[in-house]
Amino acid sequence: MQLEKLANFLREANKSTYANKDASKVLSERLGSLDYHFEKENLVYHDTYFGVRDFIGEEIVYEDLKPVWGANYYGFILDESIDENELYEFLRQSLMEEWNNVLPVRGPKSFSSGNWKYQFITEGILSRFSGKEEISFGSDIVYSCFVHGGMIQ
Repeated sequence: MQLEKLANFLREANKSTYANKDASKVLSERLGSLDYHFEKENLVYHDTYFGVRDFIGEEIVYEDLKPVWGANYYGFILDESIDENELYEFLRQSLMEEWNNVLPVRGPKSFSSGNWKYQFITEGILSRFSGKEEISFGSDIVYSCFVHGGMIQ
C-alpha cells in the first residue's frame, strides 16, 4: 500500500470516528470494547478501545479485506482533579484540527485553546512509528497517550 494513500485515508477516517463527537459507535466486536468503523473504496478502518478515563486500544486498516496497517495506544489522565469530559472534549477538538506537520495518527504537533494545550511528538514514519500525545492545563501536564504502529505484512 502506498504511504500517501494510507495517510490520506487515515486523515479522513480519524475525523469520521472518535475525533468527531457526532460519530456513531458500531456494534462492539470484543467484550466490553467501544468501536468505530469507517470505509472508503477498498479501504476499511476499525478502531476498538476499552476504558473511558484511562483507555487502551487498537486501530487497523484493511485493504481489500487484508490487514495492512495498525496502531496501538494507551492514554490516561494524570491529574485526578481534571474533569474528564472537559479534557476529552478538548482532545477531540485537537484531533479535528487541520494539519500536515506530523504523522496522521492522532492530532497536530501542537494546538491550544484557552488554558488547554495539546502536543503530539512522533518518531519514525507511517510504516513504523512511535509517539506521545500530551495535554496540559495551564503549566501542568494532565494527560498522556503513548502510540506506536506500522505496516502489517
